[in-house]
Amino acid sequence: MKRKLCLLFPLGFCFIFFITSCNKENFITSSDASLFVSSDSIKFDTVFTSIGSITKSFKIINQNNQKLLLTEIKLMDGPQSAYRININGSYATQLNNVEIEANDSMYVFVAITINPTQQNLPFIISDSIKINYNGNDKFVQLQAYGQNAHFLNNENITGNVTWQNDLPYVILGRLQINESSKLTVESGTKIYVHANAPILVDGTLITQGVKNNEVVFTGDRLDADYRDLPASWPGIIFRTTSKNNLLNFTIIKNAYQPIVALDPSVNTNPKLSVHQCTIDNAYDAGIFSNHSDLLVENSLISNCGTGIKIVNGGSYQFVNCTAAGYSNDFMSHNKPTLNISNYIFQNGNPISSDLSAQFINCIFWGEGGTNTDEIYIDKLGNTFFDVTFDHSLYKVDVDPSNVNFISSIKNQDPSFDSVDVQNNFYDFRIKNNPLAPGLDQGINTSYLNDLDNQTRLIGNSTDMGCYEKQ
Repeated sequence: MKRKLCLLFPLGFCFIFFITSCNKENFITSSDASLFVSSDSIKFDTVFTSIGSITKSFKIINQNNQKLLLTEIKLMDGPQSAYRININGSYATQLNNVEIEANDSMYVFVAITINPTQQNLPFIISDSIKINYNGNDKFVQLQAYGQNAHFLNNENITGNVTWQNDLPYVILGRLQINESSKLTVESGTKIYVHANAPILVDGTLITQGVKNNEVVFTGDRLDADYRDLPASWPGIIFRTTSKNNLLNFTIIKNAYQPIVALDPSVNTNPKLSVHQCTIDNAYDAGIFSNHSDLLVENSLISNCGTGIKIVNGGSYQFVNCTAAGYSNDFMSHNKPTLNISNYIFQNGNPISSDLSAQFINCIFWGEGGTNTDEIYIDKLGNTFFDVTFDHSLYKVDVDPSNVNFISSIKNQDPSFDSVDVQNNFYDFRIKNNPLAPGLDQGINTSYLNDLDNQTRLIGNSTDMGCYEKQ
């Protein structure tokens, strides 16, 4: 009897396995069948007309132990839709009788290209994807904000040109301002630059931003996963023949090197003057200069690979500037916020040049990385060398030699208002703390308004840094 049971058991097990396998091969037809869609909506941030978006996706998951037949997957606006979908590898606006194996899933990919319209302001483009199975309908809502723009691809600026703030400017390929030409950018103009599109200035660039209506340069990837990435675009390069450049209330962010200045000024003016500007989130140097001539006042250089990098000498004046760097999700703070040298290497040999650099009422600070010296000054050769920190606050283990320090503050936390690296939020104003070391510790200069355009005529002396405590 025991032998018969032992013989019957494998047969019974095989029968149960056969029934289960057959069951999985059948389609579940109940209206109560379980179908999970990983997202009920797909939203895109601003998408410029004529330029496609990034691709997003969602999953359709069959949670049943039997196959499920999707009667229909349909883009509701059909071929007229601005959206494009790819259903498990098939491009179509509608697929019928799509099978999903038991406890299996499939992807639907979504992208959008918006046709130009006459609207100047962002507009909403909506559609939906319908999934029908066993008499049930599920919908995934699609939404994008479209924006018209001026598009420039490998463009040369010739003569005197003004960009108005009626629409954003999207630079898809190199933009060059020719020698003896001038580009003037009105306040409030937004300029979005593609990943391989440097702005080359051989003539003159003037921005006319004002407080709360700044000129903005940034990358053209505006979706949440990309809009805060450093090195999203190359930057603005002021080349040898460039002259009389002027940036007012301008925000330059997410570039590889936001500002690059090459070679001395060709006249008695600085090659570039930077007034009340913000340079933020650069992969390399926020300001890089090679033997050039710059004036920078009441400006913020924040969270760059190196805040300010000067090589091969030149002439510089920084007044009431804050250069601050913190490690965050995008980069590690392991380089100084200020790096100066009076030389470069040519054929393996250092070539030095005259250097004059004054830092008046400035703050150089950073935390969170491997770097402990926020200023690095290096001198070679016997050329003229004058680097002065006048009423400035800085962080360093050992003071560099060959530098003049006048009434400056070393290694005292400047008491920035808010530094939240986890949420990528920074406010480099000074806290309401009468003991903050930089308050009233600067010297008065001819630049009477801070980065908020607030007066600096408070008390006996100005504050250090780009903001004046009100």
